[in-house]
Amino acid sequence: MEIDLLSPASFAGGQPHAQFAWLREHAPVFRHAEPDGPGFWAVTRHADVRAVDRDFQTFSSEPTVMIPDPAAEAAAAFGPYKMMLMMDPPEHTAFRKLIRSEFTEPQARLRAERIRALARQIVDAVVHKGECDFVAEVAGEMPSFVIAELMGLPLDDGRELYKLTETIHTAPEALPPGAGAAAVMKMFEYGAQVMAQKRARPGDDLASRLLACEVDGRRLEDMEFLLFFLLLIDAGGDTTRNLLSGGLLALMEHPEQLAWLTADLPARLPAAREELLRYVSPVIYMRRTARRDVELGGRRIAAGDKVVMYFGAANRDPAAIERPDALDLSREETAHLAFGNGPHVCLGQHIARVEIDAMLEEVLSRMTDFAPAGEVEWLASNFISGPKVMPLRFRAAA
Repeated sequence: MEIDLLSPASFAGGQPHAQFAWLREHAPVFRHAEPDGPGFWAVTRHADVRAVDRDFQTFSSEPTVMIPDPAAEAAAAFGPYKMMLMMDPPEHTAFRKLIRSEFTEPQARLRAERIRALARQIVDAVVHKGECDFVAEVAGEMPSFVIAELMGLPLDDGRELYKLTETIHTAPEALPPGAGAAAVMKMFEYGAQVMAQKRARPGDDLASRLLACEVDGRRLEDMEFLLFFLLLIDAGGDTTRNLLSGGLLALMEHPEQLAWLTADLPARLPAAREELLRYVSPVIYMRRTARRDVELGGRRIAAGDKVVMYFGAANRDPAAIERPDALDLSREETAHLAFGNGPHVCLGQHIARVEIDAMLEEVLSRMTDFAPAGEVEWLASNFISGPKVMPLRFRAAA
C-alpha cells in the first residue's frame, strides 16, 4: 500500500480510508516522509489519537498545529504572538476563557431561534431554483452569517471572509505563488478595520468584548486580536460547511439512510448529525510536537518529533466503532473525535451543532429528489476535507 498523507490528490474525493485502514492494521504510528521537512508520525488508531490530544504535557501544540513548521517570514511577521490554537495550558486556558462564555451549550441554545431564521433565509433563496452550488449557496452561507453576526459584521462580509479561509486551507501547490499568505494579509487588513471601528464605537458583539477584556491584567495587543479574529473566522466555518456538503453527499449515496432520517426528521436528527460528523470528519488532522522522548503504539518518539492525529482514521477504527465504514444514522453512540477532545476540544462545537441541525432540517424538509448537476470538486487540502463546488439538482418539497 502506497501511503501519502501529504498530497492533496490523496484527499481529492474525501478522506483516504483505504490508506487509513492499512495504517491502523499494520503501522498505527507510522513514520511518514516529508519532502521539505524532517518527517512526522501519523497516528491513526482511535485510542492513540484520543490519548495524544488529551496529553498536552507530552504533546505540545507549539509551535504549530500544521505539519509544516512556520516559515521564517511568518515567524518574523508574528513576532512573539501566537494563535490560541497553537498554545498549551495554562496560556491556552487563559485565552480560551476570554470567549468561552459565548460558546457554551446554553448560549448556543439561546441563538437557536436566530440560526433557524437564517437557515430559512438561506433555503428561501434557492428552493425554487431547482439547482444550485450547494457549497457556495447553502452550506457555506450559514457559518459565514453566524460568525459575522457574532463578531458584529455585515452578513455579506462574512461571505467574503469565508472565501479567504478557503484559500488559506488550500494546499500551496494548488494555488498561485503567495496566494495563501496574501489571503492571510487580507484577513488581517479587514481585522484591523474591525479593530478600529469597535474601539471607536463598541457594540454588543464578540469583537468589542475581545477588545475590552484582559489577560493577566492587560488588554489584548493588536496582533493578539488579529490572530484571534483569524482563528474565529477560519475555524467558525470549517466543520459546519464541510459537514453539510459532505453529509448531503453521503446521504445521496445512501438513499435508505436519507429515507429513514426524513421519515421522522426532528426526532432522528440529533443521532444522525453525530453519525454524519463521525462519517465525514471535516477536519483531517491536527499536529502536536513531542516535549520529551515517549513511546506510542510501540514506537519510540523522540523529543521534538512531529506527531499528527488523523481524526478521519480514528473515526473509522473498528476497535472503537462497530461496523465503522457503514453509515448508520440510528447509532446511539458514535464515540467520534470530529471535534477533538481534551483541552483543545473545539470551542464552537455546540453552536456548530445548532447550525447543522437548523440547516439539515430546512434542507431536508423543503428540498427533495437530490441529484448531481455536475462534477463535485473537492477542496485541494490535506487539512480540511469537504467539497469546494457541489452542483446540485433538486425540487421543492410539497
